[in-house]
Amino acid sequence: MGHALFPCALGRSGRKAVKREGDGATPIGRWQVRRVFYRSDRVGRPICGVPVTAIRPDDGWCDAAGDPNYNRLIRHPYKASAERMWRADHLYDVVVELGYNDVPRRRNAGSAIFLHLARPGYLPTEGCVAVQLRDMLRLLRSVRRSTRLHVRG
Repeated sequence: MGHALFPCALGRSGRKAVKREGDGATPIGRWQVRRVFYRSDRVGRPICGVPVTAIRPDDGWCDAAGDPNYNRLIRHPYKASAERMWRADHLYDVVVELGYNDVPRRRNAGSAIFLHLARPGYLPTEGCVAVQLRDMLRLLRSVRRSTRLHVRG
């Protein structure tokens, strides 16, 4: 597909070159698409050139900066702070893990920076990038291991 542009929502604090845990900003940069998660009870398996995994009800993502599993997939119940991937709303019906603050992981530099589904009206995110389901599915069909999501400053 080359370069593609889609309407999207960004973090409630805008974009920042230096991201901090909980600041509500979307980090500026080019982020590799690592893998895709989806809710198999709500959507079909996305067609994509990176690993695709069904979300389980006990899946979570650790956002506790001092924890050894900071910014990693975990299973609930979990001893430290971790958001739930299995959500009542539809934001994570399809969610893309981006290669932000993962290799190496830096404490307090931000976690769970995903490409996920947008709220109606493209309301701001907590730091992620969010698109409509139809755009997500179209985009994923073109994703390969070399694909990068570019957030410009």
